[in-house]
Amino acid sequence: MSKILILADEADPMLWEHLDRRRLEGVDLILSAGDLPASYLSFLTCFTNAPILYIHGNHDDRYAQKPPEGCECIEDTIYTWNGIRILGLGGSMRYNMGLNQYTEKQMRKRIRALRFSLWRKKGVDILLAHAPAYHLGDDTDLCHTGFSCFVSFMDKYRPKYFIHGHVHQSYKYDFKRVREYKDTQIINAYKYYYLDYPD
Repeated sequence: MSKILILADEADPMLWEHLDRRRLEGVDLILSAGDLPASYLSFLTCFTNAPILYIHGNHDDRYAQKPPEGCECIEDTIYTWNGIRILGLGGSMRYNMGLNQYTEKQMRKRIRALRFSLWRKKGVDILLAHAPAYHLGDDTDLCHTGFSCFVSFMDKYRPKYFIHGHVHQSYKYDFKRVREYKDTQIINAYKYYYLDYPD
């Protein structure tokens, strides 16, 4: 069993200002689903040997000048860790001219560009994104609308997990941390969540 710590959107004080090292005990891998300060992720590298993989949130334009140190960006890449295939697709639906925002057509194009890699790797186990999938944990405003192509991706490639952020617990009265879609478990990584990944 691999213990994966997933993070998104809001730095948890018990992992930063008031570091409780017990929160990192036994963690084998850390995945950031975006919109976290680069300094937060860099700070965590000082207290764990677990690799930290990240993608960009819609508010992570600043990563272009100062990315998280000691961490690895897996945007538009299938990264294999301990036999687990992880695809990173950051960004949100386009609502202004931010660097990490995409139209539905643009996100679909990003996925199409990965077809050969997906074929060669025989799919993926985890889709790590910032935005949710359409009507599966998204919200009604344009910024927080999910991508339909993520639903199509799950239909075609059937990853075990789809991890996203972007929609905060305080945004929705019916917020759900975990939901199921066909063969995929969808997890909203807001703040932090521990995933026990079976070997």
